[in-house]
Amino acid sequence: MSTIEYRLPQKRALVTPLPGPKSAELTERRRAAVAAGVGSSVPVYAADADGGVIVDVDGNSLIDMGSGIAVTNVGASDPKVAAAVAAQASRFTHTCFMVTPYESYIQVAEELAALTPGDHEKRTVLFNSGAEAVENAIKVARLATGRDAVVAFDHAYHGRTNLTMALTAKSMPYKTNFGPFAPEVYRMPMSYPFRDQPGLTGEQAARRAITQIEKQIGAESLAAIIIEPIQGEGGFIVPAEGFLPTLVEWARENGVVFIADEVQSGFARTGDWFACDAEGIVPDIITMAKGIAGGMPLSAITGRADLLDKVHPGGLGGTYGGNPVACAAALAAIDSMREYDLPGRARHIGEVATTRLLALAEEVPAIGEVRGRGAMLAVELVEPGTGEPDAALTKDIAARALEQGVILLTCGTYGNVIRLLPPLVIGDELLDDALTVIENAIRAAV
Repeated sequence: MSTIEYRLPQKRALVTPLPGPKSAELTERRRAAVAAGVGSSVPVYAADADGGVIVDVDGNSLIDMGSGIAVTNVGASDPKVAAAVAAQASRFTHTCFMVTPYESYIQVAEELAALTPGDHEKRTVLFNSGAEAVENAIKVARLATGRDAVVAFDHAYHGRTNLTMALTAKSMPYKTNFGPFAPEVYRMPMSYPFRDQPGLTGEQAARRAITQIEKQIGAESLAAIIIEPIQGEGGFIVPAEGFLPTLVEWARENGVVFIADEVQSGFARTGDWFACDAEGIVPDIITMAKGIAGGMPLSAITGRADLLDKVHPGGLGGTYGGNPVACAAALAAIDSMREYDLPGRARHIGEVATTRLLALAEEVPAIGEVRGRGAMLAVELVEPGTGEPDAALTKDIAARALEQGVILLTCGTYGNVIRLLPPLVIGDELLDDALTVIENAIRAAV
């Protein structure tokens, strides 16, 4: 693994209260110009970012424990990504691959065929967002199977388009008053070890879902099962071991397309290139975005050649899909992930953070569970004694962490989960400081 060099000092440093005066001024301008439906987790405005820090417009240096929601795995200004973007933009920013194609689109597709699980023949299509990737994966599955029904799971998040809202489980803020939604989407129970009945195995949880599928839909009507191998917005829920392999086996036996949504968990985040790798899952189609291109808008579906090649020419694509600047960024980001061994780095981050958080859980009864894999970690907060979700406490902890200069995201169906998604290039000293701030925020809030 190469040594990571940083452009900005990797230190937490506050020079104003948060938000500072310039951020406050921007908030006023925002109210007059930006629709209220666009929310932000923190009230500070970025001016620069590198490694594990974000510097705001007031000069405060904050520790980034969110990575733009698992996007900037290589950091927000990786030198290779920045150079590749600049070089490509100086040549051409767009031709539309569907009109005048270019090599970098093909190179990205070749990289994804090599990185994604399985050694079967694969094909790839590039898009702009995770929701686009999910929507097109469903299109492929429906066309290839000639079936309509799609199964998603409790606590799932798959996007904000009409079809992906139907797949997403959480109503507020993602679905409320935005319907009606796309039909033929069915929801099944997820394996959620912390909240499942004690002793329920992964295989048993999968059989529970399969029984409902067979009764309510029928395998002969089901085009696809789509699932996040580790759920993201739903609370970083890691299904019990055996849950995913059992679903995959049943899908294979019944001609159902198994789609792994790795939009948030992909690209070294969990300690493997993809979360599927931990249990040897080989999906028929895998959806990707977020960490794929170092912050540039790019997404992809990669899947079995026999499935994707069934779609007629022109049936997949989009004006900006696989934009050449984004493709250049993706190739550079993947190169940096390899150079820095970011899967290994994610495992190290996970070991350090989990050890400290588990120790804290022994001290703080409000911590119901510490879970996750690699650098995709979560702390579920509950009311001691009852185990009921404590969303207010979770919000308070995030606010206290921000006051001390740590950007911390929350998630979960019940709003009671703190999620840790640091850039994988964060240094040990900065990570240690962030964890100390988080520990102190939890102690102060309970």
